[in-house]
Amino acid sequence: MYHTIAAVSTGNQVSAIGILRLSGDDCIAVSDKVFTLNSKKSLSELPDRRLSIGTLHDKQGRVIDQCMAVVSRGPHSYTGEDTVEFHCHGSPAVLAAGLEALYLAGARPAQRGEFTKRAFLNGKLDLTQAEAVIDLIEADTADAAANAAGQVAGRLQKKLAPIYDSLVDICSHFHAVLDYPDEDIDDFGLDNYSGTLRRDAKALYDLLQTYGQGRILRQGVSAAIVGRPNVGKSSLLNALAGCDRVIVTDIPGTTRDTVEETVMVGSTRLRLTDTAGIRETQDTLEAMGVERSRRALENADLVIFVCDGSVPLTDEDRQIIDLCLDAPNAVALINKSDLGSAVQPSDLPFMTVIPVSAVTGEGLEQLADAVDVLFAGQVPCDGSILTNPRQYDACRRAYEAMLRAMQGLTLGQTPDAVLTDVEEAMEAMGEVTGATVREDITARIFERFCVGK
Repeated sequence: MYHTIAAVSTGNQVSAIGILRLSGDDCIAVSDKVFTLNSKKSLSELPDRRLSIGTLHDKQGRVIDQCMAVVSRGPHSYTGEDTVEFHCHGSPAVLAAGLEALYLAGARPAQRGEFTKRAFLNGKLDLTQAEAVIDLIEADTADAAANAAGQVAGRLQKKLAPIYDSLVDICSHFHAVLDYPDEDIDDFGLDNYSGTLRRDAKALYDLLQTYGQGRILRQGVSAAIVGRPNVGKSSLLNALAGCDRVIVTDIPGTTRDTVEETVMVGSTRLRLTDTAGIRETQDTLEAMGVERSRRALENADLVIFVCDGSVPLTDEDRQIIDLCLDAPNAVALINKSDLGSAVQPSDLPFMTVIPVSAVTGEGLEQLADAVDVLFAGQVPCDGSILTNPRQYDACRRAYEAMLRAMQGLTLGQTPDAVLTDVEEAMEAMGEVTGATVREDITARIFERFCVGK
């Protein structure tokens, strides 16, 4: 039996509606102490999932709010336990008073993610679905929300389950023959499972290949704005962010460190990094900034090269262009189009070259269109791809163990030696769904959650 927990599940901001949530075997009895239905019935008499109006009051009987209550009995509830929700007016003072009344009536404060953790422990969600809940809450694009919703619905789990189940079948057959030699069980032969291992390894490999796209979907596109000093990189970031995020002056080398800002460009979320101008310098601090700029360029999903279009290209420009051409995706912006056109698009060896003005906003719509062409619509948003680094690492370890098992088969190793790798793969796969996850990993996962969810 879990102790009854209570929390505000809608945050602490002023809103039209605020929800108090309880879960646990005693939550209906606890709620009856502080809530009186207009019908004079008790909450225990209410049918499941039907809103009913009444009065929320404190221990002394003072009215806190006129609100609605709904009961959902386990196992047909979010947590798998009996749950009660009070839909109150969204004043933080009202919610705080209601929560205090519930504590005095016998509930305890819920920990971060405890409602979803109970849903996982009670078998209502597997770990891929539970982790997707917080991804859905934190999603800041429609695509990210759609993907997280798909994972909550079990799309990723449906891809992983057949692989895990086949590994279980192999191991259980081996141990059944080993432990029950007198039973009428088909002889175990690893050769009979070589095709299964190859098929499962291929399926896992294909899933691992989705992580690059999934990471972009979940985190956004890492984009580095690069160029020599004073070409307008910081002005461009400010224009895209819609605010004066970075100090802009006419003095070359003003930006001496990388500055990050997340912005929506078209329908694509960019994690923009404004970098220090890349050039040779004797200034120690500026040199450190230049080195960070180079690292940002090397690690970016998208490089945005910026040059000053009002003056001819310099040797420094050309050196930076050479660095940009190694990037997985790159676009070039000829900035300061309002001051003249000493640089033509044909002068730059990029597939996409756009004249822009960070001052007037000219060309920024074309930049948004170009970014969407590169990234929008490339990633399936149905929840069937890997987006979580923990899940990716566990699947990678499972895949590597399966490769070792197949290699062992080729080398003629004994079944017990090969199955050591198969069991290692199975354990790693279990970390993704929660079948074999350790308690410390579970605790760390739910630390990401907010109280009340």
